[in-house]
This record gives sequence, C-alpha cells and structure tokens, in this order.
Amino acid sequence: MTGNEIESNCLLKDSDSKEISVIQNKDDNDGTLDNHKNGSAVDILQPRKGFWGRAWEVDIKTYIGLTLMLIFCPIAPLYFYIACDGYGGDLLGPFWGNSTSNVTAGQQFLDNIPRWSWTALGIYSAWITSQLLISFLPDVLHYVVPFYVGGVQEGAVTPAGKVNKYNINGLQAWILTHSLWFANAYGFGLFPPTIIFDYFGPMLWVVNVVGYLLAIFAYVKGRFFPTDPDDCKFSGNFLYDFSMGIEFNPRIGKWFDFKIFFNGRPGIVAWTLINLSFAAYQVEAYGYVSNSMVLLNVLHAIYVVDFFWNETWYLKTLDICHDHFGWYLAWGDCVWLPYMYTLQGLYLAYNPVDLHIAVLIVIAVLGVVGYYVFRSANHQKDHFRKERERSKIWGKSPDFIKCWYLSSDGVRHDSALLTSGWWGVCRHANYTGDLLGCLAYCLCCGFGHLLPYFYFIYMLILLVNRIYRDEHRCQNKYGHFWTEYTQTVRYRLIPGIY
Repeated sequence: MTGNEIESNCLLKDSDSKEISVIQNKDDNDGTLDNHKNGSAVDILQPRKGFWGRAWEVDIKTYIGLTLMLIFCPIAPLYFYIACDGYGGDLLGPFWGNSTSNVTAGQQFLDNIPRWSWTALGIYSAWITSQLLISFLPDVLHYVVPFYVGGVQEGAVTPAGKVNKYNINGLQAWILTHSLWFANAYGFGLFPPTIIFDYFGPMLWVVNVVGYLLAIFAYVKGRFFPTDPDDCKFSGNFLYDFSMGIEFNPRIGKWFDFKIFFNGRPGIVAWTLINLSFAAYQVEAYGYVSNSMVLLNVLHAIYVVDFFWNETWYLKTLDICHDHFGWYLAWGDCVWLPYMYTLQGLYLAYNPVDLHIAVLIVIAVLGVVGYYVFRSANHQKDHFRKERERSKIWGKSPDFIKCWYLSSDGVRHDSALLTSGWWGVCRHANYTGDLLGCLAYCLCCGFGHLLPYFYFIYMLILLVNRIYRDEHRCQNKYGHFWTEYTQTVRYRLIPGIY
C-alpha cells in the first residue's frame, strides 16, 4: 500500500481549474507524467478536468472497488494473524478449522480472534508520542555523514502552487529509536524485547481504530479546516473522498505533515523493530534465532535504511506528489504496512526455518541483487534527468528518444525517454528489482506454507496494475513518442517474457 516502490515527482498547478497536472513521475521512464486525453498532438497533451488522485474517474467500478477494499482490507491482517497464531501458518486453517478438535471451525476462528487490550493501547500511545517528539528534533546527521541529505528540505510544488518545507530526520530517528531499543533490551530492562510480539494481536485492534479515526479526522479537516483550501479536491462522491482523501498535504503548524509522519515513523521505523521482536520471541521460545530470521532481518533492514537514507527523494514520490491523504494512506500506514509487510517475520516466529547454508547464500544474493537493480535503476533515471547527454550509464553515453509534451498551462516542454542501462532492458526495471527483493523475503520462510508468499503475490498484482496505469498515462502524454519507445524497449517487467 505504501513504500518506496512508489515513485513520483513534481506537480504543476492549472491556473484556470486548479486541476493537477503531474509533470514528473519516476514511474515513467524519464521521470515525467501529465494527464490528458487521446486525440491530436495538441489534444493528447491537454489535462482532463477531474483527473486527480488515483482514479481517472469515479464510476461504478471505482465505487464497488472502494467498497470491497474498505470491507476486506481490515479483515486480511486479522485473518493472517490468526492463521499464524492459531494454525501454525496454514492459510486455510482459519477457514477449515483444526480436524483434530471437536470444536467447529467457526468457533475455533472466534476463539483465536485477539481481544482488546488497554495495555496495547498504552504501548501504542507511548510509541506514537515518542516518534512525535523525535520527529521534531533538528537533524544533525547531515552535518557529519558524507553524502547524506537531511535537515530542512523543500518538497515539490503542490497543485495550489505551494512549496512545503520538511524537517528530514528519518535516518536519525531510526538510529535513535533502535539504539534505545537495544539499550533497553540489554541494559535498562524496562520492557521485554518481545513486547511487540506479545501484544501483536491486541495491537491489531488499536491500530485499526487509530487508522479509521485518522481517516475520519483527515476527511473532516479537509472539508472544514484544510491547511490550504486550494489544495483540496472533491470528487462529489463521499466514499471516494473519504477513501482517497480531500487534502493534498494536511498539516498542523509549520512542520507536522501527516503524510511524512504516518508513513515513515509509526510505519517504516516500526518495521525493523517488529522484526527484532519476532527474533527475540524465537530466542525465548526455542532458545536460538534461526538463520532465516537473521537473513530476513538483514534484508528488511537494508530496505528500511535505504528508505530513510533517501528520505529527501521520498518528497518527490507518488505518495507526496500525487496522492491526497485519506483512508488509503491513513489506514494503510497504521495497519497494512506494519502488519502485512512483516508477515514473513511473524510466520518465522511461529515456524523457525533453518536454511541450508547454500540456500541461505542463494537467497541472500537474490535479495542483494534485487536491491541493487531497484536502486541502480532509479539512480540511472535520476542521473539522466539531471545530466542528460553528459551522463554516463554503464560507462557509455546514454541512448534516448527525444520527445515533447504540453503542461496544463499550454507550455511546451522538451523531454526524453531513456533507452539505456536498465531502462533499455525493460520499461519498469525498478519494479523488477523490487519484486526480486520481495521474493527473497518470502523464500526465507521455505516452502512449508503459502501464507508468507502473500506479500510477493500482493506486490506482483500491485506493481502490474501500476504498470498499466503508468503506461496509460504515458501513452496519452507522449502519443507516438511512447509508441516508438515501446517498440524500442519491448518488455515491461521481465526481459523475454513480459
């Protein structure tokens, strides 16, 4: 639902209708994106009124999709948790029940539903409070760590023509939070390192309540006291506005930004802490940490640290530059990200897997290669965007297709579609790398059950859907230039196959 597989950049205000015209998006090959309709060269490049947010239009299919999402998304984390906690990771266990028990399957399922816990509420409140306080600390890492970009940074231009400033200190927050965690686990002993695992079920109720309350607050704030009325968009459909958001960048005060905080702090900072708690449970329950759990922790940590190292880059992503803040982001950051992205760790906590050293090495290599492709593909794109003909990709001058498009104010912009490096291999090479990493995470769990592979299946569906959305926009934007590009770079995701 969220994460740095989603990349976009820069928004432009339409001076007449204030509709969003996105002119740079890292999901596109060259980092540009605009909304317009099919037709002649001029018609293709005109933005179409109402094309904001994630939907091209709010029709009956969108309405049905949002309804199903609101119903079934909260059920999924609960179901997967019960499958791990009560049925050893058997994905069909909660549905069929335990054949060795005389209790009916339905009763077993109800018996395994975690109960509300006021202690869990207190833990989560302390967690949010601590992250709030840490988020306001001035960043010092960018003064002492070479090449790290932190401190006060500017985001992209909003549809209302505003440029928000951000206190980028995510890497500092991650280091400080984990340092305190280890200091407590091996020194202070104020709470056990298994505390997250111990309350993972009851916490599910807490984060769902917080996610929905946050979404309701975002809706009410957007309607009645928005940060900037010009950055609010109304579709005319309550369900769509509640789900996908009204306000573009809801804020309280000068520095507290809802998008940045809830995605990065209670979500992604918690990711690696949750995994550490799962590993601590393995020690408590089995007396050791399996090598698969160690590898999973390392691979996830690489991803998380990379996110915070590039947090300034995140200011130019789809979440910040295109999405409005509604239930999709609010609930997703509070529930989906910490519960579904850590699913492999939860599975291994209940089912330790000891991998053969050769298999361990293969999975580790796959994960590192996936990360390398993901990061180097994005680096090539960013480098080309900045340097164009002067850039070097794989030691050579880049090949590209010169093209142009019109922004929403009618101004012609020259651009280019990169056909060198990873972007000459396939049209969404960064997604290819991301999926390789996702597969490595799942392979850490062996082949005993399908459940830990849900993450890979989910990401595959998500990214393939995103590919079609991206290419729909690129075709409308570039017209015959995009057709020429697809004939040059034939494959979308997997060279020779797809």
